[in-house]
Amino acid sequence: MLRNAAVQHQFHIARPLEFLENQVIHAAVGFHQGGGNDSQGTGLARIAGGGKKARKFIDSLKLFSLLANVADSKSLVIHPASTTHSQMNEKERRAAGITDATVRLSVGIEHIDDILADLDAAFGAISRA
Repeated sequence: MLRNAAVQHQFHIARPLEFLENQVIHAAVGFHQGGGNDSQGTGLARIAGGGKKARKFIDSLKLFSLLANVADSKSLVIHPASTTHSQMNEKERRAAGITDATVRLSVGIEHIDDILADLDAAFGAISRA
């Protein structure tokens, strides 16, 4: 049963990842999905418009929780440059693939329509800013 849940989650995360990849105007370099069992459904998006837009995107999400965990059952978001990578200087962050515009998302098990609607609303909020 647990194996079926893991397979179902892999299919479940495909739609948000595809949605993010199609947001080429906003996710300037697309969405990079993490690898390995501990990062299923986790990836990085670089938001066009820099750090200010990235933070507005995060603030506009209602379903995603602002937490540094990954591979949780709930959808999570974080701004790595100001949290998990904040002790690195800018050069070190860039070498790690992190900029002020980087947002890390971890897709949970909420209803797929709710996840997509939340992402769409957040992109809408930054396009109006």
